[in-house]
Amino acid sequence: MKNMNKIFTGTILLLLLSAYVTNAQNEIKDIIKPLSLTAGKTDSIKISDSFYSENYDIKVKDNQKIKTKYDKSNGYLYFTPNLDNSDMGLINFELEGETYSYPYKSRIEKKYKFSYKPDKEYKKLTLFGSFNGWDRGNLPLTDNDGDGVYEAEVALEPGRYEYKFFGDGIEIVDPVNPDKKPNGMGDFNSLFFVKEEIKKPVFLHIDNYQKKNENICFSFVYQNGNRNEQITYDNLIPLLNNKKIAEEKIKIDNKRIVITFKKDELKGDNLIRLAVSQNGDNTNIQSIYLQDGKPIGNGSDFNWHDATIYSLMIDRFYDGNKKLNNPIEHDSLSEKANYNGGDFLGVIKKLKEGYFKNLGINTIWISPVYDNPNGAYREYPEPHRFYTGYHGYWPISSDKTEEQFGTMEELKTIVAEAKKQNIKILLDFVSHHVHKEHPLFKEHPDWFGTLELPDGRLNLRLWDEYRLTTWFEPYLPSFDFTKSLEGLDFMVSNAIWWLKETGAAGYRHDAVKHVPNEFWRELTRRIKKEIEIPENRSVYQIGETFGSYDLISSYVNNGQLNAQFNFNLYDTALPIILDPKSSFSVLDSEMKKSFNVYGENHLMGNIMDSHDKNRFMSFADGDLDLSAWSAIEEGWNNPPIVDHASSYKKGELYYAYMHSIPGLPVVYYGSEFGMTGASDPDNRRMMRFGKDLSKHESQMIGIVSKIINIRKNHSAFRYGDFNTLQADTNIYAYIRSDMNERVLIVLNKTPENVKVELSLPEFYKSKSAKDLMTNKSITISGSKLNSSIEGYGFRYYLIK
Repeated sequence: MKNMNKIFTGTILLLLLSAYVTNAQNEIKDIIKPLSLTAGKTDSIKISDSFYSENYDIKVKDNQKIKTKYDKSNGYLYFTPNLDNSDMGLINFELEGETYSYPYKSRIEKKYKFSYKPDKEYKKLTLFGSFNGWDRGNLPLTDNDGDGVYEAEVALEPGRYEYKFFGDGIEIVDPVNPDKKPNGMGDFNSLFFVKEEIKKPVFLHIDNYQKKNENICFSFVYQNGNRNEQITYDNLIPLLNNKKIAEEKIKIDNKRIVITFKKDELKGDNLIRLAVSQNGDNTNIQSIYLQDGKPIGNGSDFNWHDATIYSLMIDRFYDGNKKLNNPIEHDSLSEKANYNGGDFLGVIKKLKEGYFKNLGINTIWISPVYDNPNGAYREYPEPHRFYTGYHGYWPISSDKTEEQFGTMEELKTIVAEAKKQNIKILLDFVSHHVHKEHPLFKEHPDWFGTLELPDGRLNLRLWDEYRLTTWFEPYLPSFDFTKSLEGLDFMVSNAIWWLKETGAAGYRHDAVKHVPNEFWRELTRRIKKEIEIPENRSVYQIGETFGSYDLISSYVNNGQLNAQFNFNLYDTALPIILDPKSSFSVLDSEMKKSFNVYGENHLMGNIMDSHDKNRFMSFADGDLDLSAWSAIEEGWNNPPIVDHASSYKKGELYYAYMHSIPGLPVVYYGSEFGMTGASDPDNRRMMRFGKDLSKHESQMIGIVSKIINIRKNHSAFRYGDFNTLQADTNIYAYIRSDMNERVLIVLNKTPENVKVELSLPEFYKSKSAKDLMTNKSITISGSKLNSSIEGYGFRYYLIK
């Protein structure tokens, strides 16, 4: 009997242990992102976009402020905030006996009216602009009262917007609005400004981190202007990972909030999130990333927030094996559009020489490595120039590398050599199309859309009208994944194969908005199941989408992509930094808008230029007007040359900005020393090194390397909050704070030296500030910091 009792007891323990292990394995690992909701409006999210699980049998708990509904049949959660809900809070749900929370922020929508009184009759009138991704069809103008004035209302947040009217196929500039700007295509766009409401500052500050015996304490300070209202636990949105922090762990002393944990509660990777919501005033969300209870900083394991991405085009980077050089011969083909000799061995050579390591780079995104056709093809738009597939975006094979770049083994050597230096490699995956020579197009034509439309038009470059099926060129068939699940499955499997075969750390994805969400969901589901979980590593995926915040963000979540390039922020930053009349306040508003969409601590890619953009220096030096969206002919007929030394200072200023804001900086090859260029292919010139750089270029790469390494060595640049101190026509000053340090960033976009006096929060009790570029310190007196910033200059101050 005693033996039977032992067996019975042992069985119970094994069952309990098994249940514990199962729950631990099934616990939600993804950090559930905050929901952005509108009072009185129903919004939805596919639950698999919130977190990965083998089981989505959840039960949503009642919420007095938000009506919720979960439709298990389609996997969507629906939320409808009360009409008066302008708060932040938590929506709780149960999964397998555990309670988790969705943080949310609800806003009361404010609409703005656009009016147009036409001087002739139109069959169809619409409004379009930067607020709707330049969609010409989804905002109709109507004349409901018959007075001849057509109107449309749009909900807008503070910021600068460009717009036009569209009547029967004709774009119309607003005739009664004097504010307009050239659009780079021979016309103008009207401008509409929404100013930030002047309110007393509301901000949640980081205070400090302390170890007390077996306890770890994290303190915060709530700033709410001069108001004296007391806050309580009910005003807090406190989370450890995805679970609400219990009231007994939190102490509130006036405006100071202290959260205390036992050391054992914080083993492994964890995230503390905290915000305050009081009487409709909502703070920022503080995010404290932890490893074994200690705030992430120097010496911590790599997190994707630590990444600085270097983007290179293989053919244009470095020629490491001249035996491979075999440019395409064609009587109408320019050298600019042909193979120039860069290859895998060239990348390996520069890795071994320490070029990337010295620059401070820890992630390299390389252009597509697929085999491409051995011929020249004529571009569809006039003047119908010929191009080759030197860039890699015309795949003719799903598993072979381009012979002019090198072998699969050499590609694997790139990954292996980079790994030795703690550098991660991102491949460039093309899921939208193949070249017509690809066997897939020949063997499975049913996987692809048709070039000819029913109305007789060609489905070419109809970016918005036929977003998911449009062809880029007549020789680049577009997949139609909406009709072919077999094709979708093949391409997902192919993406998994490349990651496993090469050991790459992730992907840059091409033309994301032209591929349906279902593709990205299936790819990410399989990456998590087949790579991330069994191999215990994090795969980073960043996409390319031009469009509205709504469109871009629809692909950025735990179930699809980690990030996309933040083109909307770039489009604002470029003219603000280079135009002496524009105010940093507009950029600051755009920055806050991006936080509302992606969160304060996001992984979006911040760019200065790219292989699809005119290079920054062509604008800075005055070769291109800031409105020039496309400068193809300038690149062919009058390619930019940098003539002014001050342009390099402007480039350094942009780098200082780009490396000090939330998100991941993306360095496009050659921009580190100020390479110029107009539109493709002029922005893809051959890379230069060492003695081939001018004096000013050598000086700039030295400054840029210092900027990159400062971000690498100071965690506040990578994990800190964002507190604006000043944003006007000349100066942009903001503080980034994490639990390790505080850094003050000051940017001066004028050519003259500017003296600034900045007021720091009094509770800092700051005594001095160390310039991280020069190592010189200045005194802070009475919470006032006084400094002189040189023309086109910046300061990185470590506050002490």
